[in-house]
Amino acid sequence: MAEAQLFVSQDEFTCSVCLKTLNNLVSFPCGHNFCLKCITYCWDQNQMCSCSQCRHTFTTRPELNRYTMLNEVIKKFKRTRLSPPLSQSYAGPGDVECDFCTGKKFRAVKSCLTCMASYCQTHLQPHYEGDALKHHNLVDPDENLKEKLCGKHQKILEMFCKTDEMCICLKCALNEHKNHEMVELKTEREAKQKQLGVTLRGIKRRLESKEKKLKEMNRAMEQMKISVKQKMEEHDKSFTALIQCVEEAHKKLTERIREQEKREMQKAEGVMEQLEKEIEELKKREAELNELSETKDHLHLLKTFSSHCVLPADGDSLNFIVTADISSEDLLKELSGLKKSLEKISQWDIMTRTPPGTVTLHVLLKSIKRTSVTIKGIPRCMKKACSFIFLSKPLLLQ
Repeated sequence: MAEAQLFVSQDEFTCSVCLKTLNNLVSFPCGHNFCLKCITYCWDQNQMCSCSQCRHTFTTRPELNRYTMLNEVIKKFKRTRLSPPLSQSYAGPGDVECDFCTGKKFRAVKSCLTCMASYCQTHLQPHYEGDALKHHNLVDPDENLKEKLCGKHQKILEMFCKTDEMCICLKCALNEHKNHEMVELKTEREAKQKQLGVTLRGIKRRLESKEKKLKEMNRAMEQMKISVKQKMEEHDKSFTALIQCVEEAHKKLTERIREQEKREMQKAEGVMEQLEKEIEELKKREAELNELSETKDHLHLLKTFSSHCVLPADGDSLNFIVTADISSEDLLKELSGLKKSLEKISQWDIMTRTPPGTVTLHVLLKSIKRTSVTIKGIPRCMKKACSFIFLSKPLLLQ
């Protein structure tokens, strides 16, 4: 059978003469216990025989009672006190060490805000047994106890000054912050916790909005690629049937189209990259706020609250729009009249005109009448034929 543990206080086995654990215990008729060696020495030094505990005087040396079984219990108690509990473990990386262990230190199980020290299970016992230590403020192990002290008075930070937005000790409350509005750390923590909730909800809304926008951008880009591919195939079939003049014009226009497509693709990719960065930043901020919201350290939350509870600046990435609207019906109708004007086409330049304040992204394949395209010196049939050129913004052909 496993040996039972002894849940007793050391004071119960302490000799009142030597103030150590009883050794070879003997009992007086009055009921008090002493070490045999201690009481024999006292009686040898004094003519009067008396109890050192209650001062009861005996006319003759009383008969001392010995308790063999109780002496065995005391021996086991000594061994229990000298051996660390089996559940204790040495401090490892990230653990708080016991401040009172010598040599290899055990892992601390509690920190005392009154003593400003951390204790393992063995060295923590006096806080449970001694009357002078029972009322100390014990918390979970904390390696940053100094941060909980007032830098001016070296007292525990127990209050929060709402006037100056700072944590203070009781001495600060009675002096520098005497007439200020003050609350307990827990009360202020609850208020800040509510503000954290508001900030987190704001971040979640932004995340949802930006993630939705990113999906829309991806879909629009795919639609644009499909549309461009389809229209290029149509125009390739038309141009390959024309003479060398048509092929040369087709080649030059295709090159310009590709350049324009590349520019607009780069713009779109830039917007997508910005959205991804903003989403990553918001997720990072969300994780930090979740971690801060769940911390049990009131002081840490209050000290870092101001820097974490501000929403990051929101850019204008949500204002970008990709519109895949490709229409070149007029081109097919006017191809029959294109041959006479092909030589002029190769001399034209494609330019992008950006209206003031425009930040939207477009893919426009519309007729001249429905766009901001200006074409000079071109026959009517050629104006409509040229409308197949796809653009990201209003186009100017000259």
